[in-house]
Amino acid sequence: MSRRYFGTDGIRGAVGQYPITPDFMLRLGHAVGRVLRRHSTRASVLIGKDTRVSGYMIESALEAGFNSAGVDVLLTGPLPTPGVAYLTRALRQQLGVVISASHNAFGDNGIKFFSADGAKLPDAWELEVEAALEEQPHWADSADLGRARRVDDASGRYIEFCKATVPDSLSLAGLKVVVDAAHGAAYQVAPRVFHELGAQVVRIGCAPDGRNINDGVGATSPKALIAAVAEHGAELGLAMDGDADRLLMVDQQGRLYNGDELLYLLAMDRVHSGQAVPGVVGTLMTNLGVELALRRAGVELVRAKVGDRYVLEALLERGWQLGGEGSGHLLVLDRHSTGDALVSALQVMQALRRQGLSLSDCLKGAELFPQMMINVRLKQAASWQSSSSVDRAVRRVQAELGDGGRVLIRPSGTEPVVRVMVEARDVQQVERYCRQLADVVGLG
Repeated sequence: MSRRYFGTDGIRGAVGQYPITPDFMLRLGHAVGRVLRRHSTRASVLIGKDTRVSGYMIESALEAGFNSAGVDVLLTGPLPTPGVAYLTRALRQQLGVVISASHNAFGDNGIKFFSADGAKLPDAWELEVEAALEEQPHWADSADLGRARRVDDASGRYIEFCKATVPDSLSLAGLKVVVDAAHGAAYQVAPRVFHELGAQVVRIGCAPDGRNINDGVGATSPKALIAAVAEHGAELGLAMDGDADRLLMVDQQGRLYNGDELLYLLAMDRVHSGQAVPGVVGTLMTNLGVELALRRAGVELVRAKVGDRYVLEALLERGWQLGGEGSGHLLVLDRHSTGDALVSALQVMQALRRQGLSLSDCLKGAELFPQMMINVRLKQAASWQSSSSVDRAVRRVQAELGDGGRVLIRPSGTEPVVRVMVEARDVQQVERYCRQLADVVGLG
């Protein structure tokens, strides 16, 4: 059975267009509730959200759906996605529900779920929910309806969790940091975490109005953070996305550091501290410069498909702790069960304090290679895969690049295009080969 509603990270779309409508959300809550009740006589779920105005509507519909299936609901209000994952586990809930479209603009929204232990749920569970959506509803009678209540101090509980992921000895006193919460779910908790650890905090992107999430601020628009770091003379800048599960950082010179570089920094800090780091997990898009730098340090990089759920699967399969992707999704599994911008930022800050170095000093060993990507639109999307001319062109370019470069051709998971990517040390070489390959792929 193929999935009709669930994508790689839950259900997402434009608000007011199916399935991001109140009637579907009521059905979804009821269907998920019925699945939970098959395995438990009494179930309870935790629902958190970001700051989109549509969150109120979706929250109410989901609440009604769960209650109608005899499932209790705890409501946190605005809270980062990783905060929902943590509280689901801490409050012994059967399920965590996040209402968010992550880094998308406010006109989109979505739903994603966490298991009782704060982890992403498997495909089999999503298929069971989709099957339940096709069934007729079975409304609980009055005596068996679920109840709903607000969680007291959900933000405070999550703040304490974040602080507990670093030693009590870590102090950020004397550090001025700009925190950009993208007008999203971390707008309250993120500044407080770093302030309570002693930092002087400058806030931007911390004034949501329901419609300005990810609008010119946050991890998808880092220019605002770069400008604020310069304006306030800060040592560091942190940018999150709307649900605060991805992180980018800026140093005092205005240099932006992506997830690939921060993953390298975290791995090398553990190596320098004498901890065992058998390997880390990146994605097909992880920069080759980072892979080669890790290899020189004796750390293996395994590439998963693009998407943090695939990175997580590869980490769990190998029993490793560190993974991530260039967009800023970072996984530190001995600190949290899911990607968390605040936890990741604290791990980076701990590394900087421990080594007494700046971001740029810590990353001198990892030089990013230039990358170029061209999206090629095809009439028949799969035609390039059986093309002998494409195969010959890829082999020729890869042979000329040798170990100092990489070619990647893959179909988009969301558009009818093929993505052609080339990376190497020489930017002119990258551009020339990428255009050549795109032309060949376009001809099929």
